[in-house]
Amino acid sequence: MLLLLLLFCFRKLSDKISNTCKDRDMHHEAISADQPFAFNCTNPPLTYGEVNVVWYDAASKAPISKDNQSRIHQEHTWILILPLKLEDSGIYLCVIKNANNCVRIWMNLTVFEKHWCDNSRRSLPNLSDDYQQILRTGPSDSLTCHLYFPETCVLGPIMWYKDCKEITETRFVPVEMKLVVYDVSAEDSGSYACAAELTHAGRAYRVLNSINVTGRVGNERRIPKIIYPKNNSIEVQLGSTLIVDCNITDSKDNTNLRCWRVNSTLVDTYYSESKRIREGIETNVSFPEHIFYTVNITFLEVKMEDYGLPFMCHAGVSTAYFMLTLPAPDFRAYLIGGLIALAVVVTSVLCIYNYFKIDIVLWYRSAFSSTKAMEDGKLYDAYVLYPKPQKESQRHDVDTLVLKLLPEVLERQCRYKLFIFGRDEFPGQAVAHVIDENIKLCRRLILIIVPESPSFGLLKNMSEEQIAVYNALIQLGMKVILIELEKIEDYTTMPESIQYMRQKHGAIQWTGDLTESSQCAKTKFWKRVRYHMPPKRFPPSSSPAAEARTLQFPSRQMETKMGLISC
Repeated sequence: MLLLLLLFCFRKLSDKISNTCKDRDMHHEAISADQPFAFNCTNPPLTYGEVNVVWYDAASKAPISKDNQSRIHQEHTWILILPLKLEDSGIYLCVIKNANNCVRIWMNLTVFEKHWCDNSRRSLPNLSDDYQQILRTGPSDSLTCHLYFPETCVLGPIMWYKDCKEITETRFVPVEMKLVVYDVSAEDSGSYACAAELTHAGRAYRVLNSINVTGRVGNERRIPKIIYPKNNSIEVQLGSTLIVDCNITDSKDNTNLRCWRVNSTLVDTYYSESKRIREGIETNVSFPEHIFYTVNITFLEVKMEDYGLPFMCHAGVSTAYFMLTLPAPDFRAYLIGGLIALAVVVTSVLCIYNYFKIDIVLWYRSAFSSTKAMEDGKLYDAYVLYPKPQKESQRHDVDTLVLKLLPEVLERQCRYKLFIFGRDEFPGQAVAHVIDENIKLCRRLILIIVPESPSFGLLKNMSEEQIAVYNALIQLGMKVILIELEKIEDYTTMPESIQYMRQKHGAIQWTGDLTESSQCAKTKFWKRVRYHMPPKRFPPSSSPAAEARTLQFPSRQMETKMGLISC
């Protein structure tokens, strides 16, 4: 009747809390009275991340208090009862909710009286909170004290007892939660206990574990050895597939169970609904003295809740785990990507600059023209050297380019000063002296060439060409501007000095017609010529030189109207 009433209460409470929650587990706990008690309500797929966990008392249908001064209260995912009383027996419900799921975990708690080391007073029959553990005979083995409480509970030093007497033998060595026993023999079986003082919210309690120890004949070789995992972490990307092997060596006559567990539950049971994580088929290889076992665990898809969760491989009394972690950012990939991006940007900038180089340089000269006069001792910006073709048509074209177009664009529009032999020398001067003196006063050498021009063959005996080429190439190291009046396919017929200048400085091919009225300094051909010419210097307008030049050159407004530009 009482059982039916409890089931009815469970159903009512379940309906009240949520109509969509799923029952996950029912835990049975039997604990002696006057003990501190803690139970952690965990369900890793839900309790990893942002979740809401609430504990309920099934009898009162009310949530457990979260006041840490209360004897029964909730701390995070834990329920704490400090200490237990007989009337605390009953069923408690833990409800775990997140944005997408709701899970119920039930705990059936039985509290009974137990008088440790007092055989005259009996406890309830068939109830015991003893932990069953095994000590194998051999060089060493260990016992474990199961005291698990939240971080707000502080445990003092653990004391170990056997048959109600404190253990003082030196072959018993306490190490944290374990008691290491050396030279284990059959006489070491019996009733053990571990006790400690627990402090919570300024109050002290005594907590004790009873351990019933049985001995087995065995040695170190009979204990399974887990080779991998080794309580390590594995980096894996979110959403990937992963297979991890548990490698075990065990003796041939052992019948140990080998399996994977998570949260103390078999993996296949824990993920029975989604089957996202499954235990594989066990395989083994037999050796003369042992058997090598392999049992794997497969993640069909790694999810966020899997990170930081220990996946335990069990082989008899041996356990080992691994935890999944997100991979650290690969800075090499970012570095390589950054270098590639930088290389692309630099290449693009260089390509753009190479394509627009002439326009950029001419704009820079115009925008940031210096007001400081050149102090190189030169009077002319360029010396013009041109052939005297025998063909009348070629001679007319050369004369038009040299005597009309060059002065129109470079002198009138761009205000360069050219020295053109036959136009700028004084009558009666010796030719060799005029050329030698004036070419030294020039910053550039403009050389006009035409295809199949026999005139350049006269460089061997014509003083003007001889002096100009000698000064440009050898003595002065002048920059040469080579202009092809017509496209020249083969330079092998040209003198070696012309071939050298073509190879070193390149050539500009004439484009357009030879009419004076159609010439503009902003066309492609004249931009290339201006690019190779030296930058112009403009003295400040307030200087006397500027005032004097104002009389010779028109103002900026007049320049614009007359077609003059800054070159």
